[in-house]
Amino acid sequence: MATEQVSSRVRGQVDRLHKDLRAMQCFLEEADKKQEEDSRVSNWVSEIREAVYDAQDIIDMFILNAQSLRTHSFPERAFKKLTNRYKVGKKVEAIQLGLQDISNRREALGIKNIGEGTSTSRSAQMLQDLRRSTPHAEEHVVVGLENEADKLVNQLIGRDQRRRVISLVGMGGIGKTTLAKKVYNHTQVLKHFPDCRAWAYVSQDCRPRDVYMQIIKQICTSTKEQVEMMEKLYLIVLDDVWSPSDWSCLAKRSSNDPDCLGSVFPNGGKDSRILLTTRYKEVASHADVRSIPHEMRLLSKQKSWDLFRRKAFLDIDAESYLPDLKELGEKMVDKCNGLPLAIVLLGGLLSKNMSHIEWKKVHDNMSAYLAKEGSQTGVMTVLNLSYIDLPSYLKPCFLHLSLFPEDYVIFTRKLLLLWIAEGFVLEQDRQSMKDTAEIYLNELINRNLIQVVRTSVNAKVMECRVHDFIRELAIEKAKEHNFFGTNIVVDPHLFPSTSSSLFSSKSRRQSIYSDFERYASIEHYSTPYLRSLLFFNLGGICRTSQLDFIAKCFKVLRVLDLEGLGIENVPSNLINLQTLDINNLKRVPDVIWKITNMRYLYIEEQEEDDPLKIDTVQNLQILSGITFNQWIRNNSSKLTCLEKLKIEGRRELVEGVEFSNSIAKLHSSLKSLYLKASNETNIPSLAMSSCPHLYKLDIKGRMQKLTETFQFPQNLSQLTLEACRLDCDPMPILEKLPKLLTLRLRAGSYLGKEMHVSANGFPPLKILQLLGVSGLVLLNIEKGAMPWLMQLEFYDFKTEIFGLNGLLDLVEVKILRFSTPSERLLLDMFLRTEVSFWDLTWLAGGIHLCRQKG
Repeated sequence: MATEQVSSRVRGQVDRLHKDLRAMQCFLEEADKKQEEDSRVSNWVSEIREAVYDAQDIIDMFILNAQSLRTHSFPERAFKKLTNRYKVGKKVEAIQLGLQDISNRREALGIKNIGEGTSTSRSAQMLQDLRRSTPHAEEHVVVGLENEADKLVNQLIGRDQRRRVISLVGMGGIGKTTLAKKVYNHTQVLKHFPDCRAWAYVSQDCRPRDVYMQIIKQICTSTKEQVEMMEKLYLIVLDDVWSPSDWSCLAKRSSNDPDCLGSVFPNGGKDSRILLTTRYKEVASHADVRSIPHEMRLLSKQKSWDLFRRKAFLDIDAESYLPDLKELGEKMVDKCNGLPLAIVLLGGLLSKNMSHIEWKKVHDNMSAYLAKEGSQTGVMTVLNLSYIDLPSYLKPCFLHLSLFPEDYVIFTRKLLLLWIAEGFVLEQDRQSMKDTAEIYLNELINRNLIQVVRTSVNAKVMECRVHDFIRELAIEKAKEHNFFGTNIVVDPHLFPSTSSSLFSSKSRRQSIYSDFERYASIEHYSTPYLRSLLFFNLGGICRTSQLDFIAKCFKVLRVLDLEGLGIENVPSNLINLQTLDINNLKRVPDVIWKITNMRYLYIEEQEEDDPLKIDTVQNLQILSGITFNQWIRNNSSKLTCLEKLKIEGRRELVEGVEFSNSIAKLHSSLKSLYLKASNETNIPSLAMSSCPHLYKLDIKGRMQKLTETFQFPQNLSQLTLEACRLDCDPMPILEKLPKLLTLRLRAGSYLGKEMHVSANGFPPLKILQLLGVSGLVLLNIEKGAMPWLMQLEFYDFKTEIFGLNGLLDLVEVKILRFSTPSERLLLDMFLRTEVSFWDLTWLAGGIHLCRQKG
């Protein structure tokens, strides 16, 4: 009876703590911006955050202990249950007392309720005053902006029958205000707008009345002149606009007409211009949907050096200085990665002292020096404004970027997966978590905190990276939030000790870039609550025994990414693990079935095809890399949450009907299927019409024949075929798929010489790729086919095409390779007859054709 009372009381305490945890997390979201303004709030919020971590740890360990007791005998289980719950109860009581103490201290410190009042703090006001721009403080040294300035001047003075808003968009410190000043004071602009020009600084703390007063003081001295402005030609610069709502408020936009800016910026002078600078693409598109924003670019290596040289060496030739100074300077400029603000501050700092010793000091600790230089207008202070402005749901995603190595190209597939696995992505009605995560990614891109490296043919971001200074900011903020350990790179030259003090006891995430053996030898008992462990670029092979510490020390680990580590096996007993990512594993041990909380499993490129039980992992949502033979031994009907499946390898033991049935059992959940057979085996035939949610299908491998139209999923929108070696023209079957938007036929997919698309074929198709279909001689598109096709792409062009001009919505054609002079002659003939009215751009080994829609 006493045991039941203790158990009931402790469970109640844990439930209450769980509710308190949700309340504290909501509070932290509200308090996050306030702590940037007041150090007292910052310290107090840190104490709350520590309490949140403690609460999370207790709840996770409570659940873990309950799960682990299931394997014990009844007497042992009862005793351990009582002991564990007694300990948990004491910890919960300690946290609740701590929370009460923190709450009492708030009143003693004089901290008002978070969110009360809207006035700007003194420190924030000082920063705003220091950053306030004026058109007269034009930079004497402007490098790398000449071409951009000329383009902008032409846009400002060009003839147009409407008022236009021209936007300069880019990350903090990239030179938006500098460029705006340059064109504002340009001779041609002064001549074109002789009477009515004004410059207004907006800032994060947008106050419309103050902005209007700045403008009126510069262009009007009387009420009569304010009225006359309605008819005058004018140029207004709005510097540092932070949100679409700020723009709407300033412009007093009419809700009925998106082109109407109300009476604040009148349309009397038809060629009037508004030039605004902003960090966000969304602001630019909101201000004028018909104007293409001018996106600022980072400086090239040469332009960066030119700017630095003129700032650091002033009027003296850099070559006259010692070569070692120049060498150090070039290395430091490279670290700036083309960010003008960093280069200018660096050059100004180094110009004060030309000794090698001083330059070496700055070189060895650039971030610290640049943070000090310029004080409130330094690089990190300017970039920090972008962090402060982030909504609460984006901040964890931004902090997560700190885990990736410097200059690392990030696969967005992995990034989105990690965000979801970490719990950063909020569930939305009628929207998958992957789609929501993609929205988060695009928002960070639009805020110029992530740079796009590569996109797919349908404009999805495939690879991205983070600027070095943005990464430095993420690391700094992550340390403040105990987001990861104190040091994320284990380097024996920097950290000769092997003690566990390398990482904070509150560390939730660790990413390891080098020296795995050293990391594995460290005592890890001081970080028992680690949630994520990522390995990057380590290479080599490690023994299975070297991974034992992971399961032994990190009991509540949820995310384990071993992709950057060559291993022969995976650690077992990670019962709390939700995400496991490993590639090129020789064999996957049959232990996955024990990890019942697993949601995302990547085990691609297995060398051996040993049995693998996974049908007990009923929360699994993504399974990538299981072999055909492994798959068929499992009961797929138990995998009711599986949305994405990739099966690869040989299929000697797999019968077509049996395999088809195993896929059909996923009818309630499957959305994406990738089948990849090794060279010597065929893809099994399968009917997928019973999978109504399946929208993406990739098949790589020999097929005896193409599945009939009625056997395809009726909601299929993306189809890729490769190495299928089909003899018969696939178009008569594929053109009848009612919802197909993207079709990719890659190398070896079709061995025939002709393809025919009949009238009314492919009604919704938007993208067609024929990449490496080398034997294709003729593509005939009948009139009325593919009415919505927008992109057509070829590789290894040898194909005669009929009917191209009948594709009225086609706006882009890419032909990516020519092998012989005769093929170029064929292309010339094709251009003269079929698409002579298209705009042509020659690429390396190919061409890009564009035309206006219609």
